[in-house]
Amino acid sequence: MGRNRTTSRRWTRATLAVTAAVAVLLTPATAGATPGTADEAARLVAETGRQLAALDEQVHEAQLTVAAQQQAAADAAARAAQAEGVLAGYGPQLAAIAQTAGTSQSRMAAFLTSESAADVVQQMTTLDLIAAHTEGLLAEVSIAQRAAEQARTDADATAAQATASLAELERQWAEVQTRVDAYEADFDRLSAAERAVVTTSLAGPSLAPPDTDAVVAAAPSGDVAAVLEAALAQVGDPYVWGGTGPDGFDCSGLTSFAYAAAGVSLPHSSRAQSRMGVAVSRDELMPGDLVFFYSPISHVGIYIGGGKMVHARTHGIPVAVTSVDMGGYVGARRVL
Repeated sequence: MGRNRTTSRRWTRATLAVTAAVAVLLTPATAGATPGTADEAARLVAETGRQLAALDEQVHEAQLTVAAQQQAAADAAARAAQAEGVLAGYGPQLAAIAQTAGTSQSRMAAFLTSESAADVVQQMTTLDLIAAHTEGLLAEVSIAQRAAEQARTDADATAAQATASLAELERQWAEVQTRVDAYEADFDRLSAAERAVVTTSLAGPSLAPPDTDAVVAAAPSGDVAAVLEAALAQVGDPYVWGGTGPDGFDCSGLTSFAYAAAGVSLPHSSRAQSRMGVAVSRDELMPGDLVFFYSPISHVGIYIGGGKMVHARTHGIPVAVTSVDMGGYVGARRVL
């Protein structure tokens, strides 16, 4: 009974840990409030847009956590299978021991059938060696069995954790998606002027797209040139929550898509990307650097030079080039 209570407490802690590992901070929605003026309506929608951008990126980070747990579960299952294979390998030797069981009877037979004391000593020495080998083998089997059982227990626990994390992530993403739908409906009810207020508040004013050939030619390396060319080719593509291309993007989806053109794999999470490469100051920015916004980080773009960046901005506005000095700038990282 004590062991069951201990196991129950252990799984309770594990469940709490899983929930914390993939928790998405579902802040109260604001767009549903009743605005008194058109400006208030735009402000409320913009605030909800900022919240949803942060939630979208939290979901991506949680997805990375779940993927890591799923990989850990697969690795644990492989280790368990290997341990069980080692245990199974003792099968033929155990069968041989079973066939030669009865060492004590063999000792009596040695006394009765031997013609001399020397024969008795020789046969008993042989039997002692067999017995010692048998004891050693059984000890090895016992160790292998415990190892296999522990490996399987660990594998089952890791798999259960990954499954629970995935279920929690799916539950939270469903709630986020409900908020996204409500936000898009609120946004669509705004006038064109009010939408412009929202998008400018969230992502700064749009700038005329630069000459892509000139930007690419000025890149500090071939890899950076590939990133810039890939990113600028997406200007005009729609913003899609969770989008990774090729026809729609969110912010970290665009950066990971562009960097893939240079053979660099970026995680689909602005916060995870902010831990890559090396930090660079605002006055050290070079084309190809990743630029990050808000605290905690929930938006990312690609610096293209001249104080400009390309990024997937927000719902209702396609991938665009804007000033890097839009509100919320917090830093940059150089990956290439």
